[in-house]
Amino acid sequence: MDTILSPLYYAVSWIIVQFHSFYSLIFNANSGAAWGLSIVSLVVLIRICLIPLFVKQIKSTRNMQALQPKMKAIQERYKSDKQRQSEEMMKLYKESGTNPLSSCLPILAQSPFFISLYQVLSHIAQNKTVGFIDPTLLASAQKAHIFGAPLAAKFMDSAAKIQSLGASVTDVRVVTVIMIVLMSASQFYTQRQLMTKNVDLTVKTPFMQQQKMLMYVFPVMFAVFGINFPVGVLVYWLTTNVWTMGQQMFVIRRNPTPGSKAYTERQERLRAQGKLVESPVEIAAKEAAEEARQNRQQPKRQTKAKRQGGASVGTGTGTATGTAQNRTRASSSAGSSEASQDAKEKGGTPAKGGASGSRNTKSGQRKGQQRPKHPSKK
Repeated sequence: MDTILSPLYYAVSWIIVQFHSFYSLIFNANSGAAWGLSIVSLVVLIRICLIPLFVKQIKSTRNMQALQPKMKAIQERYKSDKQRQSEEMMKLYKESGTNPLSSCLPILAQSPFFISLYQVLSHIAQNKTVGFIDPTLLASAQKAHIFGAPLAAKFMDSAAKIQSLGASVTDVRVVTVIMIVLMSASQFYTQRQLMTKNVDLTVKTPFMQQQKMLMYVFPVMFAVFGINFPVGVLVYWLTTNVWTMGQQMFVIRRNPTPGSKAYTERQERLRAQGKLVESPVEIAAKEAAEEARQNRQQPKRQTKAKRQGGASVGTGTGTATGTAQNRTRASSSAGSSEASQDAKEKGGTPAKGGASGSRNTKSGQRKGQQRPKHPSKK
């Protein structure tokens, strides 16, 4: 490993020495400020060089989000044929110009520098020169403390080793724990900001579930691995996390994903500033929708008592109407019977309605009146 990364040891150590020479003009050459700021400047320089890869990562992430429904359809269609599924996936990536590894490029590009810095600080802790760190700079780096913790000290180091670096176990462990907590919190906030603000929530895809899982996995990884890293490496890691968080906030504010919450907020800001010009068709559609919403009246709900009261009134009205009709019908029948009787007494022929009236009279006599009993039955 040392043989393969030896050129990077020289590159990293040279950059740190150059920044240390600059900060020594402001701070004490043996102070933690001079050496700590040198490591921070190393991170800033590396991240500036990686900006093109970061832009590529953002584009790749968005393309992957857009392709998730098609990828899911391919998986469902060829779930029994893994080879055909892989071929269709590669064909989809090629047609859309998307590379799944592009989202990992910034992390992969930083890894060699991260490992090189770790090895440089480990050599300093072991009192060994490395790269451009000569014996004079080695002695200066060993004296550098950040809030009482040496740059080369680790959380898991023994008390004897920490005392040889001129510090106490308590100082080292308090500083390392605080830095690990800050690293985990910054990573969690960065991932959560991406999930809540810069994701199209109208499309539910497995990619969103993966990102949500990583939001909780990464902080745990920082906590586990952080206790085995020197303080200088923790400074490097915390700085790169803060840089990533700020860079992502800038990108989300200026160029959010369409359909996301950040995109809606950006559209509202531009509209308030008068920089967003909408077409007359969109304006007319919004006005019509708003007017329809205001004019729409929902039916008022009635209580159970009112509904039952209305039904009772209707039933009473129907009963009264039916009774009046029965009375009218009875009056008509009585009138017809009287007319038919008069016609018989005069010996005349009853009118056309007389037959029906006579029948109604006879029927009424059968139903309503009783015939006198025969004298023999008395």
